[in-house]
Amino acid sequence: MGRVKDAMFATVAVTLATGCTDTAPVTGPFEQSGELIALSGGDAGAANACIACHGLDGEGDGKLVPRLAGLDPGYFVRQLELYDVGQRRHAAMEAIAARLSWDNRLAVANHYADMAAPGAPGTHAADCTPHARQLVFSGDASRNLPACTTCHGGDLAGAGSGGPPLAWQTAAYNESQLRAWRSGRRYGDPQGAMGEVSRLLHERELRAVAACVSALPDAPGRREPRAASLRERRPDPRSGA
Repeated sequence: MGRVKDAMFATVAVTLATGCTDTAPVTGPFEQSGELIALSGGDAGAANACIACHGLDGEGDGKLVPRLAGLDPGYFVRQLELYDVGQRRHAAMEAIAARLSWDNRLAVANHYADMAAPGAPGTHAADCTPHARQLVFSGDASRNLPACTTCHGGDLAGAGSGGPPLAWQTAAYNESQLRAWRSGRRYGDPQGAMGEVSRLLHERELRAVAACVSALPDAPGRREPRAASLRERRPDPRSGA
């Protein structure tokens, strides 16, 4: 009997010791908060926090750093995936994407999707020449060049996960992306449409279209959250949310 008791005590002791030394990560109630990831960098570290480059309200820097506020979460997550696998190139973003889990990506995407869509980025309607406007809204059938509105929405404020907003971004950013599509440094869009479109544009047209889509007014203010395009967000029982 004494041996049985000794064995039982030994088993309990080992179990308790194992529990005390378990190295499994303990997740806090706010670990998956998109806002916290945007402010702190999440798994990518504080030096890589979204706000460091994209601003506290996701407004971008008014130059080459894009606006994030109001972006469709499906599109947002897809871009992080492309950075992670090297189909979209930017040293900082590639490093950040590689360190964010899928849940972290979705959380921060939902955070920015729920933010108010920004206003026009400060260009002027005069920057939209008649020829550029024609290309934006009607394209050029003689070259099989589709209108920008075909994929990016009639108001260029976006059309779901496959067609990001153009009117919210600066002319400099839109031009840089057209050039990235043209050169092949950026790819991975549906049917490879942007690579083809960018190569069909003449040099002056490329600059003119980039300026034009940035000069046009975008859709009104705040949008409804669009996280359902990926999966339904569930409340975190640990935080009472």
